[in-house]
Amino acid sequence: MTNGGKTTLTNRLIKTLPNCCVIHQDDFYKPQDQIEVGEDGFKQWDVLESLDMEAMLNTVLAWLNNPMKFARTHGINIQQNSQGSNSNDTHILILEGFLLYSYNAYRWTEIQRALPS
Repeated sequence: MTNGGKTTLTNRLIKTLPNCCVIHQDDFYKPQDQIEVGEDGFKQWDVLESLDMEAMLNTVLAWLNNPMKFARTHGINIQQNSQGSNSNDTHILILEGFLLYSYNAYRWTEIQRALPS
């Protein structure tokens, strides 16, 4: 659903939750010249093919591999726990977008397998 408040909710969550990163699907649109034009004469931005989902999945995997490094390289401050360490704290990743579940279920399963138990 477009214009359903996803970004508004995401922005509130990242302000409220500590150690929270967000990956916006909107950041993974292909260049304009690679977007197909539909029968109506308009570019088809609301279809999965308009997105570079492999790049998005690779970004998710980078976060899974090292959430602290990901946060630092994206300008996100990591809060330290009461013992002064942040290595064992909980880290949260929010994936924001309206076509997330339209993508290859097998690739999402790979990511789920990479999650710690």
